[in-house]
Amino acid sequence: MNFPRWLRLSLILPLLGVNLFVLRQVLVRLAPFPALFLAAALIAFLLDIPGRWLQQRGLPRPLSLLLVLGITISGVSFGAVVLAPLLLEQLGDLINALPGWLMQAQEQLNRLQALADQRGWPTDLSPFTDNLLLRATRLASGLSQQLLGLLSATLGITVNTLIVLVLAVFLLLGGDSIAGGLARWIPEDWRALVVGSLNRTFRGYFAGQVLLALLLSLAQVVVFSLLQIPYGVVFALLIGFTTLIPYASALTIVIVSVVLTLEDPRTGIEVLAAAITVGQIIDQLIAPRLVGTIVGLHPAWVLFSLPLGARLSELLGLGTLLGLLLAVPLASVLKTVLDEVYLRLQPSGSAGLTPEN
Repeated sequence: MNFPRWLRLSLILPLLGVNLFVLRQVLVRLAPFPALFLAAALIAFLLDIPGRWLQQRGLPRPLSLLLVLGITISGVSFGAVVLAPLLLEQLGDLINALPGWLMQAQEQLNRLQALADQRGWPTDLSPFTDNLLLRATRLASGLSQQLLGLLSATLGITVNTLIVLVLAVFLLLGGDSIAGGLARWIPEDWRALVVGSLNRTFRGYFAGQVLLALLLSLAQVVVFSLLQIPYGVVFALLIGFTTLIPYASALTIVIVSVVLTLEDPRTGIEVLAAAITVGQIIDQLIAPRLVGTIVGLHPAWVLFSLPLGARLSELLGLGTLLGLLLAVPLASVLKTVLDEVYLRLQPSGSAGLTPEN
């Protein structure tokens, strides 16, 4: 029986909902292994990019992969020896300083409330001051418990990290055969489009974003160290890491500047100016050569895909962070597929029409 097109299309959403529900039940039962596998696959994919670049320059694949792994392990070891102790020290100092900063913010709000009372302004800041006092008390009293909890969770984090790294190496060595096996599940008339879009989008997006994050982190560490910004390594790495998520680094810069302003307004202004300057230099000189535009998506769709991807990933038991990292490239691939569906559903006379972004 040949059903009308509108009826077939209307059945897609309920079937998709049922499949997502079943997938969620399976992934939640298997947690955290699906998230670890995706993280390992993402690392292997990133390491495969320089490996293929070396192969195009004439190096054999085993030698290129060995060189990439050697450079990666050396870089991680250097960071663990040089940056990790400094990062942990500054992070501990920052946690200890946060209650005092909250108290300073409360005092500033009290002064503002006193000024408003003197001028007769109808302003009541007591809810904010009470909230800050409560947060400062809780943070100070629970600081030791948080540190003990962090130490107790270190073993689990270390084991998961080792699993991800080992799995990433195996995926890097046998990634072509695994990708080919998964691609056979895609219908043949869609296989070339989906696989090509995934390779092109993920390689262009993640290669550029990771390089930008590394360059921005290194530049911010140097600049913040020269300016003697307190906890400069922590804030520099935080700003650099959030570059992996579109538009998140700008929000991080504002938050860091506001936090430092609680201790010293001049320091907050210096951090804001330095971070924006370094970010603009990298965005104007380096970013266009690495990523260009963000995978062909309109900025509105990028902003829409981020919370949607984070929420969907959380519902599937994969974690919010992984959803934020994968939301934009997956949205770009989905747009490419939907554009192709739109073109194939058009009558032959209107085949030249293309959907808008």
